[in-house]
Amino acid sequence: MNEIALRLNVAWLIAIRVIISTILLGSATFMRVTEQTSFAVDPFFFLIGLTYALTIGYALALRYVERHRWLVDLQLGIDALLVSAFIYFTGGITSYFTSLYVLPVIAASTIQFRRGGLLVATLSTVLYGGLVLAQYLAASGLRADPWLAAYSQSLPAGSVARYTVAINVIGLFAVAVLGGSLANRLRSAGAQLEQASTEIADLQALNQHVIDSLPSGLATTDQAQRILTFNRGAESITGVPCRAAVGRGIDDVLQLPPPVMESIQADLREKGSRRHEFRYKSANGRGDLEIGLTATHLETPGGRAGLLFIFQDVTAIKKLERDAAIQQRLAAVGEMAAGIAHEIRNPLASMSGSIQILRQELPLSSEQEQLMDIVLRESERLNTTIRSFLAYARPQRFQIERFDLRRALNDTALLLRNSAEVLDGHEITVDVPATELWYEADEGQIKQIVWNLATNGLRAMPHGGRLHLTGAFEPAGVVVTVRDDGIGIPAEELDALFQPFHGTFAKGSGLGLAIVHRIVTDYNGEIQVRSQPGVGTTVSVRLPARTAVAS
Repeated sequence: MNEIALRLNVAWLIAIRVIISTILLGSATFMRVTEQTSFAVDPFFFLIGLTYALTIGYALALRYVERHRWLVDLQLGIDALLVSAFIYFTGGITSYFTSLYVLPVIAASTIQFRRGGLLVATLSTVLYGGLVLAQYLAASGLRADPWLAAYSQSLPAGSVARYTVAINVIGLFAVAVLGGSLANRLRSAGAQLEQASTEIADLQALNQHVIDSLPSGLATTDQAQRILTFNRGAESITGVPCRAAVGRGIDDVLQLPPPVMESIQADLREKGSRRHEFRYKSANGRGDLEIGLTATHLETPGGRAGLLFIFQDVTAIKKLERDAAIQQRLAAVGEMAAGIAHEIRNPLASMSGSIQILRQELPLSSEQEQLMDIVLRESERLNTTIRSFLAYARPQRFQIERFDLRRALNDTALLLRNSAEVLDGHEITVDVPATELWYEADEGQIKQIVWNLATNGLRAMPHGGRLHLTGAFEPAGVVVTVRDDGIGIPAEELDALFQPFHGTFAKGSGLGLAIVHRIVTDYNGEIQVRSQPGVGTTVSVRLPARTAVAS
């Protein structure tokens, strides 16, 4: 028995002792008062006072019972003495309260188990036997005692007394043995129950740790689709704390579009679980996420208790899939590049040269000269497109050197301000650190990245606006950002933004952003695009500090 349980049991023993003693001694005192004309109740007053005094002492010693177990034995022994005194004053062998010896024996068996019960039973037997023996000795005249002599005429025969004592002794030891056995079994059952409770608590904690360690979001709902549980993975993905999610509708917390929710309900009724994907606006500043979700019934022994939702942030996976698809298309385009160069560019050069010779040697009218000028301009435009295409698809030779990224940004900005792309109302600003921004790469390619992104930004502002170029350090390398105040890009067009010939402007070949993507990919970098129609677009190019450039 642990210390806390021992102290609690002793405290209960003290309280029960006070209640029983008060009832027995008080009722005995009342009976004495009503039966006799004289107020001869001094012994019972003494026992009542002694009981309360001992109770106060027991209460004061309660804090020490864990370290001094003999204090418990002392209390139980004193209980046997008090019971013997009460039996003595109520007739001894003729007392109707002999069975009160059972109370300290039961208390001892409960607190000290079989050992304590047998010890108190033995002490009670000795006290009871001594009390009866004293009665019969006094009755035979060996010891003069006026009070006992008053009862000498009513004492039972010796054989009856011996039988009564034997029956009581056998009962005491039987109670001690049975009470001790039951107490031992109860202690064993309590220990097993405590062990089982500990194992269940450990298992529940393990299950909770497993659920909270899942990188996927996991949420359970009731039949009304109100959230019951929300694990840490769900908190991390959504940015919604568990306490704020519990009790709310799953469609509200996960921002499930009505078509997705209807599809989930239909699948659960007919086909079972199926993966659904939707966009989620994160509450922790991570922007728009792509979420993949699976819903199924929450099965319990009592039947279906609700729904189980498992979801993941698949934004990075989707980006990798899109990048892989782009790379596949680029590989196919690269295989066509050499054939296109020979099949188109060479005949085009011959045609352009022939037109120029004919224009110089033949007398032409003004309309014919205009037609030839159109042919020459279109030939040059087609040649420029082919040149851009070859620059995009053909493996490049890199000239890696250490340069100041600030210079690349400032030089590109200067060229832009003096180019035909700048219109009235355009403003180009550059934000770079005050100290050098060193980086190892092909400076011409980095300028190509900035130029292509910047010209797209200027074309997105046909009525003017600010184009902002930024360069900065990051723990993993450098970041170049181009931000415009233009027309923006719809969300559905972002996936195809870097595909070849996907240009949306009248001017240009549709290869500028595709070239940017190829160069950044060669440097193992990353491109992030944030755009809002009518507000503008921000393109961030992150390049790692140490690069293994593809050749």
